[in-house]
Amino acid sequence: QVQLVESGGGLVQAGDSLRLSCAASGRTFSSYAMGWFRQAPGKEREFVSGISRGGGYTYYADSMKGRFGISRDNAKNTVYLQMNSLKPEDTAVYYCAAGDLRAYSNRYYDKDEYDYWGQGTQVTVSS
Repeated sequence: QVQLVESGGGLVQAGDSLRLSCAASGRTFSSYAMGWFRQAPGKEREFVSGISRGGGYTYYADSMKGRFGISRDNAKNTVYLQMNSLKPEDTAVYYCAAGDLRAYSNRYYDKDEYDYWGQGTQVTVSS
């Protein structure tokens, strides 16, 4: 079992930045690929970004490329999502997830590939 707890969400203005954190406990954090997803009211949960076990491979949804950055610190059992130039359409609950994905997998975008999920943190971007 892996327990995931997100933090760092909040209310910001358009153009601001936020860094989300996801702290993991339980089984070995470095054994899992990690992903960030988000869900806006009335919408499907969508892929934001993913990172391989060792951090050498990173993946982004097209709309986040250049604005968001994912990283992980296996010594601290934490994965981060740096979000810059935030837009009102980035408003959503952001979730981190852990899964058994190979580094070069093309399935990081698929929420069904992840076995463990956090409770989510709200990000609200005002215009």
